[in-house]
Parts: sequence; C-alpha cells; structure tokens
Amino acid sequence: MGISVIVMVCSAVLIHLLKASYTTGTVWVIGFFVNLILTAGSTMGMQLFLERYFQKHGEDGETGFEAWVEQWNKVQRMTRVVLAAFLLLAFCLFLVRDPDAGVVSLQNYAPNYLLFATVFLQYRVCRWVQDRWRKERVRRYVEQIRENSRTEKEEALAQALKIERESMEKVSRSDKLRMDLITNVSHDLKTPLTSVVGYLELLKKEELGDTAKDYLDVISRRVDKLKEMIESLFSLAKVSSGNVELEQEKLSMNRLIGQIFADMDDQIRKSGLKYIQWLCEEDTQIVTDHRYLYRICQNLMENTLKYSAKGTHVFVKTCVTAEDQVKLEITNTANYLMNFRKEDIVERFARGDAARTTEGNGLGLAIVSTYAEALGGTFDLRIDCDQFKAILLLPRGKLPAEL
Repeated sequence: MGISVIVMVCSAVLIHLLKASYTTGTVWVIGFFVNLILTAGSTMGMQLFLERYFQKHGEDGETGFEAWVEQWNKVQRMTRVVLAAFLLLAFCLFLVRDPDAGVVSLQNYAPNYLLFATVFLQYRVCRWVQDRWRKERVRRYVEQIRENSRTEKEEALAQALKIERESMEKVSRSDKLRMDLITNVSHDLKTPLTSVVGYLELLKKEELGDTAKDYLDVISRRVDKLKEMIESLFSLAKVSSGNVELEQEKLSMNRLIGQIFADMDDQIRKSGLKYIQWLCEEDTQIVTDHRYLYRICQNLMENTLKYSAKGTHVFVKTCVTAEDQVKLEITNTANYLMNFRKEDIVERFARGDAARTTEGNGLGLAIVSTYAEALGGTFDLRIDCDQFKAILLLPRGKLPAEL
C-alpha cells in the first residue's frame, strides 16, 4: 500500500511539471528528488513482486531449476513490455503537452526530457534489483545443492563405515572361530597322533620282512608330515590370535643364515640347486625371538627347495636399509607358472603350484607372513615372470633393559 502511494504521488508531481511552467533548473531539481523517492519505491516494489511471484510459482518446489529459469525469463520479458509501455506513454505526453493547443508546444521541454529520463532510470533500477535478487537466489540454490550433496555424501559415508565396521566384526568373529577350531582340532589330534608314533616305534623294533619295513617307513614319514602340519597349524593359530610371548635376544641375521645352511646341508646337496649367498659386511644384529625368526628363514629356504626349477640358482642376500632395518632377500626361479597374487599365496593352505606336483601343505608362507608381523617386521613378495623374490624386513629393536 505504501509503495502504491509513493508511485501515485511521484506520478502526480511529474504530470504537474508537464502542465506547470518551471525553469529548467527547478524541473531537474524537483525531478532529482522525485527519482530518489521513486528509486526507493521501485526497489521495494520489485523485491516484493519477485518474492511473491516466485513463491507463487514455486521457485524451490518440484518444478526444479529449469522451471525457475523459465519463470525468470518471463519476468524479464514483462519488464521490457512495461518499459515499452511507459516510453510510449511518455512520448504521447510529449506530443500533447498542451492539451488546449493539440499541437507540439514550443515552450520548455525539460519536463518531457525528465519524464523520459525517469522511465529509463527506473528501468535500470528495476533491472539492478532483479540482477541482485537473481544472484542471491542462485547463490542460495547452489549452497542448497552443496549442502544436500554434502549431507548425502556424509550419509553415504556413514552407511559405508557402518557396513565396513559390521563386515570387519563379522570377519573378526569368523577368524576367531576359525582359529579356535584349528587350535582345538590340533590339540585333539596331538594325543592320538602321539600314540600312533609310539606304536610305530615299537613296530620298528620287531622282526619284520622287507615289504613290511617299507610300508612302515612310508607310514612313519606320513605321520611325521601330519605331526609337522598339526604343530604348524597350532603355532599359526596361536600367533594369529596375538596370544604369544616373544623371547627377545640379540642375534645376527648373517649367522642365522649360516646356521640354517648348515642344518639343511643334506637337503641342499640333494636338490641340484646352486645356492649363492650375498651376505653384507655390515652389522646385521637385531633383537628378536630366535625361534620365530629361525622358522621364518627355514620356511623360505624350504620353499625354494620345493618350488625351484632343477639346476637353477637361488640367491640369498642380506643388507641394511637406509631406515636401519635388516633385510633378507631370497630369489629363485620357479618350476611352474606363477599366475597368482601375493595376497593369495600368503593365505593359509594356499599353494602356488596348482597342480600340486610338489610336497607342501600351503602353510609355509602364511607362517612367514604371520610370524614376521608378530616380530614387528614386514614380509613382501615380488613376482617377475618365473622369478620369485621373498623380502623380509625386520627392525633392529632393543632389549627391554636398553629402553
């Protein structure tokens, strides 16, 4: 209502200027103040119009952004039509300034020029208000999209984390159940297996024929293999559960390698493989558990004996890294196609030799990986065509008294 009064009063003043005889300066001074008032009224009126118009047509409703743009273009066309109408009205008033004469007046034309100037000025004011309003609405629209997108991403992330957490809990429970099962089965098998071994030893003392002795030797070897696998399963389950106490002591990696080569000398000689040792001259002393590290190195050596191509070289290398870690690398040439990943081969019971033409229970590298982690180290594999490289990294470590 107030805006309508302002427009009506200003229009009345302009019409009065057309009829009255004021000097040019007076006309422009009055016109200046009239336009100031009109500018305020146009600004408020256009803002009110835009708010009500787009609220009515649902700028943020289901019509979406495309419908909003279409309505905005319609407002622009309406503004141009209103401009044309006011220009036409101003031109008509210019022609009939003196209604008594009915012809173009030769008097002061300042009021007519003021009328045209007022129309253009108020048009620019309306366009400025529209542009400012449009930018604000677009900014709000973009922020709303970003907020919705951020909310959706946060909800999706929260859902993904929840699923991941539940999956990890299920995997953890499954691993625990599996480890418990392995531990219980291993424990339950040890007692009857010990009895079998005892009876086999008694049979060996009896007078048996050659055929019976051969059968007895085969049974003994199979029982020893089964006993070794059960012990490996039990030890692996124990270490995987974290229920293990390490006996920390100082030892040299180079000396340990020498000890293993001495212990496995007969197997190495019979293998037909040529082992080459590249042991560094630097100090390879570390603080770790001798039993677990010995088992790691022993398994890696046995792996080369089982899966290396006949007559090839096996390289055993030690060094100290820039991070002051002791590194052991064992490289061999495989006797089969290695079409597997590291993640697959270190799984329990996994074997790279799918044809199972060699002996093995699939626990060797799983034990290596699990034991290495228990010792605070890392185990990695590099496969390049038929080249198989096992890499063990162990920290130097310190005895509890040295900490």
